[in-house]
Amino acid sequence: MEIELHKITIRDLTNGYEDNAESGVKAFGGKLDVRPPYQREFVYNDKQRDAVIDTVTNGFPLNVMYWATRDDGTYEIIDGQQRTISICQYVNGDFAFFFKYFYNLKQDEADKILDYELQIYICSGSDSEKLKWFRTINIAGEKLTEQELRNAVYSGSWVSDAKRYFSKNNCAAYGLASKYLNGSPIRQDYLETALSWIARNIGIEIYMGKHQHDNNAIELWNYFQSVISWVKAIFPKYRKEMKGVDWGLLYDKFHNQNLNVQQLESRVSELMKDSDVQKKSGIYPYVLDGDEKHLGIRAFDDNTKREVYENQNGICKICGEHFEIEQMEADHITPWCQGGHTVKENCQMLCRKCNREKSGK
Repeated sequence: MEIELHKITIRDLTNGYEDNAESGVKAFGGKLDVRPPYQREFVYNDKQRDAVIDTVTNGFPLNVMYWATRDDGTYEIIDGQQRTISICQYVNGDFAFFFKYFYNLKQDEADKILDYELQIYICSGSDSEKLKWFRTINIAGEKLTEQELRNAVYSGSWVSDAKRYFSKNNCAAYGLASKYLNGSPIRQDYLETALSWIARNIGIEIYMGKHQHDNNAIELWNYFQSVISWVKAIFPKYRKEMKGVDWGLLYDKFHNQNLNVQQLESRVSELMKDSDVQKKSGIYPYVLDGDEKHLGIRAFDDNTKREVYENQNGICKICGEHFEIEQMEADHITPWCQGGHTVKENCQMLCRKCNREKSGK
């Protein structure tokens, strides 16, 4: 791969700047693709964006940026999208810096910005070489997420359509299910979640590779809508603990079952009030599959363990042998599932062997 350093003024960079949303972002007289298919959406916050403009207006050096040549003689940004868009938006008058828009500047102030020279490394090589290089570069500490990298590797018509549903501010997935999903659509968290649900048995990479050249991502979108519709029907009363639950897994296992919605809600409400249940979000999978591991049942604290151990004189309640406290474990006399609580009166100390055997019954 060949790499050459060029000095390009902001005047030339911002010439012909256009942001056409779904159609992409262009600059440098229309020759620069600012947001190729594998690039992230604009994620700089106001402070980061203003830091770029502050660097330029003070004439300080801005970190180098990287472009790659295309076969048709145009360019695409490998690294520097966030800085480039910040500069172009300011010159375009999209935001003010220190209460001044670019068009409010005096001519000499504007010329100082437009004549500022950016350090641009332009590289040429194969797609695999460019993507490999892209993986090694970070932008002002904003590391790419795994899904952003997957979008790079499997870029094409399918990714472009999937991002329309899952990766834009106020996208369809956000409007439908933001209360149920963790993360941010523009950092690809929504897309990654939907893919993890539909591709659970084969893996996200295999699924994306299989569908890379599909015309659209309607299969993924339809599946996602089915999951969220089922959740809203089965658990109609929303609680904040529903956010981030692996709803895709529960949908796959239980959506064909005839579930009693009222009984589920009654059980959820009861468990929400149980102080021994430490992981409230685990209540939802628990009421469906009955696995207590979801709940993070509160354990006995060290003070309780010591007090009960001393009362037992270090004797295991089952085998009757003496053990050091480090060799013993606290056990619920009456199990939690049978109404037992995590209190001293319901605690006994057992040796590890007896506790494992008791738990396995």
